[in-house]
Amino acid sequence: MARYGQSSLLAAALWMIVVSLLLFFLPGINGLIGGGVGGYKAGSVGRGLGAAVLPALVVGLLVWVLLAMFNMPVIGFISGVAVGLWALFSSIGLLVGAIIGGALAPSRPDIIEMPRR
Repeated sequence: MARYGQSSLLAAALWMIVVSLLLFFLPGINGLIGGGVGGYKAGSVGRGLGAAVLPALVVGLLVWVLLAMFNMPVIGFISGVAVGLWALFSSIGLLVGAIIGGALAPSRPDIIEMPRR
């Protein structure tokens, strides 16, 4: 669970999606700004990238589940992977924005980072 001052990955992903959708009239910049806001809310570059990739994974999984419900699990799996990859590649601006926003986020002592060796 996220502590005070640290938003969850799901909240950061939702920030990315909402800001990108609100700025639909800026097609090249909306993902960059949305990714920057979400990466800043995530608190670090790694968490920002995770929040940017999360919607693409969810979309691919939902396509697979939808087609599996109609008794087409193999086609659903292939379609889910294809749609997930398409969503991932179409959100390059979101990924770049997440890197920038995560790098600009202030260091927070409550974020648990992996130890460096």
